[in-house]
Amino acid sequence: MDQLNDALSAERGQLDATFDVALARLKELADPLERARSAHSLIGRVQDYGNEFQAVRNEAMNEALRVGQLNATQLAAELGISKGRVSQLAKGAPPERLFLGSGRLTVALAEKLEDGKLQDGRSKPVQGPVIATEDVQTYECLRDLAEEVGLEVTFERIPLGGNVRLNRNNLIVICGPRLSPLIEQILESDPHLRFGKDDDGWHLVDRNTGHVFRSPMDHGGNGDVAYFGRLPRPDGQGTFLYVAGIHARGSGGVVHWLTRELPNIHRELKAKRFSTLISSEFHPDTLEIVSSERITPFYRPEGA
Repeated sequence: MDQLNDALSAERGQLDATFDVALARLKELADPLERARSAHSLIGRVQDYGNEFQAVRNEAMNEALRVGQLNATQLAAELGISKGRVSQLAKGAPPERLFLGSGRLTVALAEKLEDGKLQDGRSKPVQGPVIATEDVQTYECLRDLAEEVGLEVTFERIPLGGNVRLNRNNLIVICGPRLSPLIEQILESDPHLRFGKDDDGWHLVDRNTGHVFRSPMDHGGNGDVAYFGRLPRPDGQGTFLYVAGIHARGSGGVVHWLTRELPNIHRELKAKRFSTLISSEFHPDTLEIVSSERITPFYRPEGA
């Protein structure tokens, strides 16, 4: 813990130095319009980070009070604020929202080329890239969940080829590995769970037990299995949440489960890395997810 505090103190010092340099350079800009534009842009970025730091602080205060580590008077003394301010901040947004993110969430959805058959059996003409209807529905359910806990959400398209910018905060990716070689490569680093493909189609494998999970949809059933995890960013500076079913319908099962379990998951995992599998069933007529459950442990990478 002392090492962590020392590291955080060093980072705060570096951050102060960076702000000092940026402010000095800003003041040196001769053109007033350029100076105004640059200052406005920096103010927005500082505010975004400030909101994220505040969310982390408020959640930590809420937890400290909830578990009885400190009472409101003691916490106020530790932070140098009034007892009333402690009550005000700790009663903010529910702490479990930090499992999803601490600022505006971006949900990235993969594009694909639509295929299929017409009623007369002929192949559909190839059109432009689309996002699967199931993925759009999953996004809408995820947006509802995020807004319920006080987060704003937007979505963006992952173009054909799967080139998605992963090195940013508050990112959730819904994209199967077959649509993104980049995602496929990151998934290979999971020592516990993986996607696979054989003559019977795509499936998920628990590397610890050797168990192969196949989608009921491939055998006429009304269910699917999905991978859910928090994966490392390529730059090593953070993580992103990742959701992918064997079929697109399975991703909706993850959000269905998450809607029910979010407070419990946050208490257990916080923002730590993990991976697990979620099984779900949907109504055969409406295609609405009707049940979901976790079918593997929360696997954690060693040392994470």
